[in-house]
Amino acid sequence: MSVLVYLESWEGNFKKNTWESAFYAAKTAEMLGTEAIGLCIGNLNEDPSVAGQYGISKVLHLEDAAFNSFDANNYGAAIAEVAASQGADTIILSGTFNGKALAPALSINADAALLTNVVALPESSSPFSVKRGVYSSKGFNILSSDASKRVVVFVPNSLALEAGEGSAAVESVNAGAGDTKAVEVTEVDRVKGKIPLPEAERVVSGGRGLKGPENWGMIEELAEVLDAGTACSKPVSDMDWRPHSEHVGQTGIAIKPNLYVAVGISGAIQHLAGVSASNTIVVINKDAEAPFFKAADYGIVGDAFEVVPKLTAALKEFKANN
Repeated sequence: MSVLVYLESWEGNFKKNTWESAFYAAKTAEMLGTEAIGLCIGNLNEDPSVAGQYGISKVLHLEDAAFNSFDANNYGAAIAEVAASQGADTIILSGTFNGKALAPALSINADAALLTNVVALPESSSPFSVKRGVYSSKGFNILSSDASKRVVVFVPNSLALEAGEGSAAVESVNAGAGDTKAVEVTEVDRVKGKIPLPEAERVVSGGRGLKGPENWGMIEELAEVLDAGTACSKPVSDMDWRPHSEHVGQTGIAIKPNLYVAVGISGAIQHLAGVSASNTIVVINKDAEAPFFKAADYGIVGDAFEVVPKLTAALKEFKANN
């Protein structure tokens, strides 16, 4: 048996999530005493053999016009077929937007158990057990499965990525796209020039405390210094101060960055549900009783219009001298 990992690409390019999934698969294969095989789908602009640096023994490349646009049903059927041909009993996906959409279809096509929201490497192999985030990442549980096959979907930014030496052999492979095409993609509208929030290791977020969209420049400036993505609370996106693609929270995007800086956000439970998994939370708010301070690792009680510019200036000075 083997471990198969879907090496997701975006317009032919790989991102950190790709190599994180490769590393997760390699470590899982090591625990199971087998090999980790990568699978790329669609046209590529980059060399997938780099996956060898993260422990992948070989990469299979499925390139066919039927897969030019992402369709969870088609991709699920194809990945299940490749998994069967490779004798893979464990399939690894990263919990990206596409990964989450793909997981149920893949699980059905592969007749495999589905283990989602995984936040760590497997605890054991018999039974196969993983640690999962539950209750909007406020707690964890250990999920065990005695199924003969499983699909594991892990949360991005859950691992400390390690690169080594090596290069994976790349082979072409064929697979069908399923019996029916349930989705027709007519247009793809992507946010460009920004760090996608699910992939961001650092995020700077603003709330109603900024008083208006005209004051967002200081959020963007701080984010630029930190090489961070920008986000906002639900009321901010509802008032069209910021695009809905930046809304984080229970009804927005759930994120797990290493650093989350919340500026002028009170910290309602709905917002916390989407950001509480962050490794470090910094809160800047002039209201000392703001609920967000209870969840913060570090807090600054002060006027954001005074604190943020000083913080940005201090970070610029630090970077210039180091």
